[in-house]
Amino acid sequence: MCGIVGYIGGRQAQTILLNCLGRLEYRGYDSCGIAVAAEHTTVFKDAVRVKALAQTLPKLEGKTGIGHTRWATHGEPSMINAHPHCDCTGRIAVAHNGVINNSQKLKQQLVSEGHLFVSETDSEVIPHLIEKYYEDSLPKAVEAALHEIEGSYAIVVLMEGERELVVARKDSPLIIGIGDRENFIASDVPAILDYTSRVMYLEEGDVAVVTGDEVKVRGNGVEVAREEHKVPWTVKDAQRGGYEHFMLKEIHEQPKVVRDTLSEYISIAQPAADMTVVGGSGMEDILMLACGTSYHAALVGKYIIEQLVKIPVRVEIASEFSYSGRASARNKAIVISQSGETADVLKAIKQLKNEDCHVIAVTNVVGSTVSRIADQVVYTRAGPEISVAATKSFVAQLIALYWLTLPYSRVDIRQLDEMVLGLRQLPGKIQQVFDNEEAIKSLAAEFARFNNAFFVGRGINYPIALEGALKLKEISYIHAEGYSAGELKHGPFALLGPETPVVAVVARDNTYEAMLANIKEVKARKSPVLALVEDDDDEVSGLADWIIPVPGVDALFSPVVNVVVLQLLAYYTAKQRGCPIDFPRNLAKSVTVE
Repeated sequence: MCGIVGYIGGRQAQTILLNCLGRLEYRGYDSCGIAVAAEHTTVFKDAVRVKALAQTLPKLEGKTGIGHTRWATHGEPSMINAHPHCDCTGRIAVAHNGVINNSQKLKQQLVSEGHLFVSETDSEVIPHLIEKYYEDSLPKAVEAALHEIEGSYAIVVLMEGERELVVARKDSPLIIGIGDRENFIASDVPAILDYTSRVMYLEEGDVAVVTGDEVKVRGNGVEVAREEHKVPWTVKDAQRGGYEHFMLKEIHEQPKVVRDTLSEYISIAQPAADMTVVGGSGMEDILMLACGTSYHAALVGKYIIEQLVKIPVRVEIASEFSYSGRASARNKAIVISQSGETADVLKAIKQLKNEDCHVIAVTNVVGSTVSRIADQVVYTRAGPEISVAATKSFVAQLIALYWLTLPYSRVDIRQLDEMVLGLRQLPGKIQQVFDNEEAIKSLAAEFARFNNAFFVGRGINYPIALEGALKLKEISYIHAEGYSAGELKHGPFALLGPETPVVAVVARDNTYEAMLANIKEVKARKSPVLALVEDDDDEVSGLADWIIPVPGVDALFSPVVNVVVLQLLAYYTAKQRGCPIDFPRNLAKSVTVE
């Protein structure tokens, strides 16, 4: 969740480090800092945004440096707790992402040996351990220190007088950007795109020594070669492009995202992944695992697969899977992670692999850890998503799940052709939602005055109610809850009233009549209702206080158009309330800790 950067080469490091940190702001953070080494190591950090740090920074001379944006886990946001952290001598500086589980035990031992600690963080034990083991080789000292550590880490280590950076990773992402007689370290690709598109992804347990001229990687104690990748998008893709916020830009990129994700598979006329075992007699169910927004995509996927393939699907939250004690799927599991680095998802995949389960990963990032350890990968081709609140990656996940399922659907060829046509028409349908954007913006101005809200749906749109509530609470700070519409009467009715609006996602499917009854029940409790309905629906229009018309599509594809409406509603509500839309408080884009 924290952001790590590093630079070594022929240029002054300070400006490069600050620029790279600025590119990682979307990950979420509460403090930041840099360390630059020449003859001496100089650290400058504070509990401020990167721009504020840059305004107070003195000129730090040095062509080797590291930087960090911190999302607090151990200790409150403060200058002392910000990274980089140093050893007692001040010569060694470390930026760390992850959690050191045995930090207290290590700290007590180091204190007894004379080490002085100044922060509340678990991370500070790392430079002290490196100092303890340092003799004449920084890489050897780092490896010795890592043998003592239990937990997760991505680290970059700097030492004065040494023209090298030492980096290592375990359960947290770290990449190396390859330049011309200069190299870069980062926890995510956007940090380095101003300087290079050549990337090396470190594997689990790797330790690398990086100089301006070369990168040497050791895995399991021996030197190994790691493949260099070309990043398929540019720094322009990670900029706002004239939009006020990344979130609005990314919402408007969704027609292109649908086309790009479909073309990935339609152009080669083959399934997104091998699901032939689905039709086998030994197949009892499919397991789907994900977290957050991706979990909501998995819930939609459950409806898609069960409706089209007639196979039971079990969806579980990845962060709970390891503790559930339940057996894994017998044959197939589908895991979904936008970043491909979600810690809870990675832990679940390792458990599945240990049980000989075939894992299909749906992810947006080529070369991510998920993509490397899964048996098969379905890429969503959404491009870089910068806003913390996921939008286009969610829609891309839905499209990937449709295409994963359609080749194995138990429908006749005519129905299959109609569904493929329906998928191809979705970009135009999303554009029709944008044509109604001003009306959604006006309704958001009404909605912004409330402090609590419910979102309800049924069937395949129940997960869309969950996602709509999540988007609203993430960025507008309105307390919002998503429910199956039939569940309101089992408790939440106690909270209904004139100050608690209900957003109803209504589809023209077998849930329609039940949704009408649920809306009438809500209105009887005097809660205002905002309904999403097809633009020719007069019956719901007569019941609801506010209507947002959506273009008509096959009910199977209705989640795509409905979620775009709810994304815009959340965005304009948050804007009306003056919230920091792209960087909501306490949240991070890539959740790399359990």
